[in-house]
Amino acid sequence: MSRVQTVTVEADDADQRLDRWFRRQFPHVPQGRIEKMCRKGEIRVDGGRVKAATRLEAGQQVRVPPLPAGAAPAPERKTISDADAKMIQSCVIYRDDQVIALNKPAGLPTQGGSKQTRHVDGLAEALKFGFEEKPRLVHRLDKDTSGVLLLARTRAAAKALTASMRHKETRKIYWALVAGVPTPYLGEIRFGLVKAPGRGGGGEGEKMIALHPRDIDDTPGAKRAHTLYATLYRVGARAAWVAMEPITGRTHQLRAHMAEIGHPIAGDGKYGGSGQENMGDGWGAQLGGIISKELHLHARMMRFEQPETGEIITVTAPLPEHMAQSWETFGWTEDIAAEDPFEAL
Repeated sequence: MSRVQTVTVEADDADQRLDRWFRRQFPHVPQGRIEKMCRKGEIRVDGGRVKAATRLEAGQQVRVPPLPAGAAPAPERKTISDADAKMIQSCVIYRDDQVIALNKPAGLPTQGGSKQTRHVDGLAEALKFGFEEKPRLVHRLDKDTSGVLLLARTRAAAKALTASMRHKETRKIYWALVAGVPTPYLGEIRFGLVKAPGRGGGGEGEKMIALHPRDIDDTPGAKRAHTLYATLYRVGARAAWVAMEPITGRTHQLRAHMAEIGHPIAGDGKYGGSGQENMGDGWGAQLGGIISKELHLHARMMRFEQPETGEIITVTAPLPEHMAQSWETFGWTEDIAAEDPFEAL
């Protein structure tokens, strides 16, 4: 067993969760042991009790209790196949010394989860490009959502980008094909969202339920959510190409919001129903015909401040194959839409 230690949090480690910091310092200590030591008050920060999720600040003193030497060594990193490495590297659409932007394929999870062993976070080992550490995720996209996904190449860049997103200084614009035509053509959605329990022990199938703004404060676990939308082009009254900007970043926000106003995103069986016709005034999530049954939601553009230089970077991602085919069916091309339809708002 080691002795009690006091470790000072370095500037590069600031704004990092205590459990993640601890695992980097002592990789042989498992997550469960860290949480137990926090509950028992054995791990302390500046003399006070803390939770595993507590975020650290530069200069703080972390009390580290006696630890078993070499217990439960960190698992070896799995080898990434050449095919997977080539695939994830082909997704890079922007890269500098601080940031990597991917055009994430639809169907590839951002992180591991229930029954998910192949995901961006794991494949990021192939995105080091000469750096010692793999890039870090700073936000997420749903498994079936494609488009711009940012990774930070340094801890400082991750901190800056995370803070920028938290303070709503980063712009994100999504494209979607929705059932029916939203009116007014330009609007905003402010329904709150609360998580409904999923099925199974891991919460599989979790779903967000939309709430009228007046009911948010009285509903445990509910959070306010805000989405801007713009109807760009339409196919009669059948379907529309919609741009959306999430002002808040809630789970499944865009999918739940569009379904709540009667225009589910094409291919979204979770929120729009699997049938072609829905039970409301509009159409169901499956448009039928030759239109793909895959989710038609794409993170088209992201605008952010480069963490080191302060330069404003705009990254756009081409549509995935199934959406490009739908666009071609309707006679649309990517270049006929404004890059930022909300710029004047």
